[in-house]
Amino acid sequence: MSKKLKKRLIRIIITASLYLPILIADKIINLSTVIPNTDLGWLLPLSIYVVIYLIIAYDILIKAGKNIIRGQVFDENFLMIVATFGAFVIMEFPEAVAVMLFYQVGEFFQDLAVGKSRQSIAELMDIRPDFANLIHENGEIEVTDPELVEVGQIIRVEPGEKIPLDGTIIRGSTSIDARALTGESLPVDVVEGSDVISGTINLSSSIDIEVKKAYQDSAVNKILELVENSTNVKSKQENFITKFAKWYTPIVVISAVLLILIGSLVTKDWMNWVSRGLNFLVVSCPCAIVISVPLSFFTSIGKAAKIGILIKGSMYLENFNRAKTFVFDKTGTLTKGNFAVSEVIPKYRREEILKYAAICEGQSNHPIAMSIKKEADYVANSDVILTNIPGEGVAAKDGKKVILCGNAKLLSRYGVKFEETNKVGTCVYVAINSEYLGVIIIKDEVKEEAYDAINYLSKEGIKTIMLSGDNEEVAKDVADKLKLSEYHASLLPQDKVLKLDEILSSKKENELVVYVGDGINDAPVLARSDIGVSMGGVGSDAAIEASDIVLINDNLNSLLLTKKIAKKTITIVYENIIFAIGVKVAILILSIFGLAPIWLAIFGDVGVALLCVFNAMRSGKIK
Repeated sequence: MSKKLKKRLIRIIITASLYLPILIADKIINLSTVIPNTDLGWLLPLSIYVVIYLIIAYDILIKAGKNIIRGQVFDENFLMIVATFGAFVIMEFPEAVAVMLFYQVGEFFQDLAVGKSRQSIAELMDIRPDFANLIHENGEIEVTDPELVEVGQIIRVEPGEKIPLDGTIIRGSTSIDARALTGESLPVDVVEGSDVISGTINLSSSIDIEVKKAYQDSAVNKILELVENSTNVKSKQENFITKFAKWYTPIVVISAVLLILIGSLVTKDWMNWVSRGLNFLVVSCPCAIVISVPLSFFTSIGKAAKIGILIKGSMYLENFNRAKTFVFDKTGTLTKGNFAVSEVIPKYRREEILKYAAICEGQSNHPIAMSIKKEADYVANSDVILTNIPGEGVAAKDGKKVILCGNAKLLSRYGVKFEETNKVGTCVYVAINSEYLGVIIIKDEVKEEAYDAINYLSKEGIKTIMLSGDNEEVAKDVADKLKLSEYHASLLPQDKVLKLDEILSSKKENELVVYVGDGINDAPVLARSDIGVSMGGVGSDAAIEASDIVLINDNLNSLLLTKKIAKKTITIVYENIIFAIGVKVAILILSIFGLAPIWLAIFGDVGVALLCVFNAMRSGKIK
């Protein structure tokens, strides 16, 4: 609890300790009769209640005064001052103090709830590194600010310390705790050559890291900026509430004044109608909606950030709930992106086929080439002359041997007789000196969680589409396994943009399209979609810039959590709006007819606000 909240709690306790005995004494002996034979007996209870009132209300009086000087007259502070001053005018001294006391109790619990949400954000902010151990060329270590470390310099991270900057391990191996970034509780093992990101914690051994990104471009800084700025992008509900509060308060004040004037002129009963007007003011305070709606989004975004889901603003959370079409990239999103040799045909020539294919792919870093070299246990040969044929494959000259490795077009180009396979996967054909050797089938595995993700979205009535650069057979195989609504294959990057434009143009009004990709090659499509979601893209500038939501841990289950968080948040927002307006309208009507005592008016303000705040806090509780 903050010092400010503690001070308010102490004032509430002191006020209640003074108010209750005085109220009881007033009911028993009537304080206005303590001074006999005078018409000024009311001065004693007035003086006592004013002192108690000032203890609990002085900060509200100061706020209202400052706002009036700034020209911001009509706010909840002004409403409470008018209502309580009016109660003093009509000699309802206990009610004046009670209204302010209960208002402060309500504000206390509201601030306490907001504080808890801010605390969860503060815990996330704890990933910010405090220092970096910079290793100079002479071997000396300087403890310095991470912002002063340059790209290419070497830093040392000891066990228990946060990794301050993104980089590559050049000495040592260890386990790192990435829980604060990804929500994943299990440590991750890293070795020399492994890339590590800032904000994670070194657990077991000392490591030296070559810095690859300056602090302002590091993962931890981007995450913190995203969370800190998330409240700047407001949802429609929040924008509505801001405009609503601006016009609502003056309308309420004018309505209360008219109610008092018209009622009093008609009935000549000023005291009765002033009391009704004051009740009207107390009930109509918009705190319940003004506080609870932003709090719902704030709590949800904070919760999402703690489990590795970065949402750039409440508008994107609201829009995510409205999405009716999800478009997925295939490789790295629905599939693992880890290509592996699944079959070599014919089997009896397996070693020979892999050997010659690896020779052709010797200088390539393409995932397919890497998978072949890994399977063949390839050793580099600098004497080989390689000729790359774009879109077809590689021709290699190794002494007197001419080796071909690629797709069917490559073998046809060189006049090699072979029979195309109907196996599903990426087919790499191999020939030597115009003689066909065989084919390597390479597959990319579907992510286990992709089945649950697509199944959940389908049950929610959401259309699922896959855009892939792979051939028809590979794309169809993945689409059939996941039971996607539709798929499109053999798409170049520019084709994906055109296809997404078609999907966007065919959607129904008020329906939104989400694109989910890896955030690197898919940046144009992420930017073009209604909501761009990047998978595991925290280290990618393209992911941060182009997407609206970043799933740090590269897990499609986070997509389901985002959907559930969005759905629950919007439900709670509408619950609070409907409940608050419904109760307030009912009590306002009762106040007009003189059927709402001051205690009911207090409930209509403080009670409703508290219930809405507590309900808003539920938005962060997602299993």
